[in-house]
Amino acid sequence: MTDGSMTDSSAPEGVRLQKVLSGAGVASRRVVENYIVEGRIRVNGVVVTELGTRIDPETDLVDVDGTAVQLDVSKRYVMLNKPTGVVSSMRDESGRPDLRLFTKDYEERLYNVGRLDAETSGLLILTNDGALAHVLAHPSFGVTKVYIAKVEGEVTAQTISKLTKGIELEDGPIAADKARLLDTSRGSSLVELTLHSGRNRIVRRMMAAVGHPVTELVRRQFGPLHLGTLPAGKSRELTKIELGALLTLSRRDSGVAEAPGEQQENE
Repeated sequence: MTDGSMTDSSAPEGVRLQKVLSGAGVASRRVVENYIVEGRIRVNGVVVTELGTRIDPETDLVDVDGTAVQLDVSKRYVMLNKPTGVVSSMRDESGRPDLRLFTKDYEERLYNVGRLDAETSGLLILTNDGALAHVLAHPSFGVTKVYIAKVEGEVTAQTISKLTKGIELEDGPIAADKARLLDTSRGSSLVELTLHSGRNRIVRRMMAAVGHPVTELVRRQFGPLHLGTLPAGKSRELTKIELGALLTLSRRDSGVAEAPGEQQENE
């Protein structure tokens, strides 16, 4: 980040902040100028109030009213309601339907953030922002996900309590952040589980461990993103509000993005 000053021997470095934010769709240049004067914009965590402020859009991080802004307009962020029967891969070696069914209509090469197994439906993020994808999928980042599971048998309040207090699995103890019973009828139940774990097939293994195998599973929420009314098999680009919330979440601990790790299936 630089201020608006320049020397006789060189042109000013960077691009004016109001021009960058206007190009990113935040607001008109005049409105952005008001934001700057009001102290509502930060660059790399520092409030800026000078209208001559210039930044490097490729390296500087900007937020408005505490919400991160994506300055690179070449990045695309898509929400997919993955249907069952589709594997979370861009090319399946066994020839099963994969995510290319949903990325072929976009010019950019999009990749999935984390995974859902073939028989699990629900919210999956597709993006060409590799840095954000790595941070959000990294197990140590602990992004919260919300699942609704249809399970065999009538789940009791005691079982719900057991899920939140913690149970022992073959790869160690696990506890749901939240759990609640949504419905019970005709020998089956609907359970909502909130987890930040990235362990493989964790919801299915948890419910089997308490005696209620999963028959259907959908992920309804990933971090600040909600599936809403998006039909299975359909996708849409994130709104500016959703993208801002997602970027803000991903930047809260930038050190995680540099740590090595593997994506795992979340459910």
